[in-house]
Amino acid sequence: MEKDKSGSFFNYLPDGCGLCYKGAKMVLFVTGLCGKNCFYCPVSNNRREKDVIFVNERQVRRDEDIIEEAVSMDALGTGITGGEPLLRLERVVHYIKLLKGRFGVSHHIHLYTALAPNRGALLSLRDAGLDEIRFHPPPHLWTNIERTYYKDSITAAHELGICTGIEIPSIQADFSGILSLLDEVDGFLNLNELEFSETNAGELKKRGYVPVDDISSGAKGSKEAAESLKGRKLRFCSSAFKDAVQLRERFKRIARKNARDFDEITDDGTLVYGIIEGNGLKLLKEAGVTGDMYSVHNGSIETAWWITDDLAEELKKSGCRVSVIERYPMKDGMLVEKTPL
Repeated sequence: MEKDKSGSFFNYLPDGCGLCYKGAKMVLFVTGLCGKNCFYCPVSNNRREKDVIFVNERQVRRDEDIIEEAVSMDALGTGITGGEPLLRLERVVHYIKLLKGRFGVSHHIHLYTALAPNRGALLSLRDAGLDEIRFHPPPHLWTNIERTYYKDSITAAHELGICTGIEIPSIQADFSGILSLLDEVDGFLNLNELEFSETNAGELKKRGYVPVDDISSGAKGSKEAAESLKGRKLRFCSSAFKDAVQLRERFKRIARKNARDFDEITDDGTLVYGIIEGNGLKLLKEAGVTGDMYSVHNGSIETAWWITDDLAEELKKSGCRVSVIERYPMKDGMLVEKTPL
């Protein structure tokens, strides 16, 4: 079983997960509508049971928003999620066609669903270009899943040539039925570390779950539940991986794509630069700073942090305020820290 520093481990890595490790997978949240009310659902209140669309952290109001976000991070694939995406099947099909049409068949697309779509729905997804589907059956059906409608749907997806798997939280349960079914269809099992969020913490505590420690959002016992399994195509995804690897690698990818000549990219994928508030342009030019090393934005001058550091005293004497900024790499990304010089 291969392991990484975040605590994730696997003996099989689906294509969608491989791109996620690189930070190259865009997340397309197609609707917050669901109705399942799973006790472990981490979806935030501003999305839960609302028919809203987001791509990564950006709200979608037009198709171009999705394309722009994909270009900004040089995305090699997209994960379609919710809510329950298949409550908006036509929307999902449209977005798959949009992405494949713009970026080609190599742009890998996987979909999460807690439903068991019929063959007709699966065929429409396959024909649109869906590469991979991850089923999320409710826990009370796991033991006898081979006697449920999920077996028909999972089998049909496999027969239609869609890479097929089950993705569920890692909790103490009888996984024998799931593992047996997946062996039949050469499918994979992804187990996500059960983790606390603002919206599910109350329900988890009611059921006796506690955090691993004061730092982690992971629930105690979740990792151990996965370690006890011996699936042929098994992967455990830790909460630390999502926080420390997945998001950071995506930020790095966005930063490399969008950084200006004077921006410094940190190990966390944030951008660091200097900002001069006031009339400091003349002083910059007198110091020999060329046009490619500064930008005027909203009345302030943005430049390399080391330039502001070198010229800080002179700039302040001329009445300017000088700071170093650390910011998320997206357009108008959130401010992480502002340090006056």
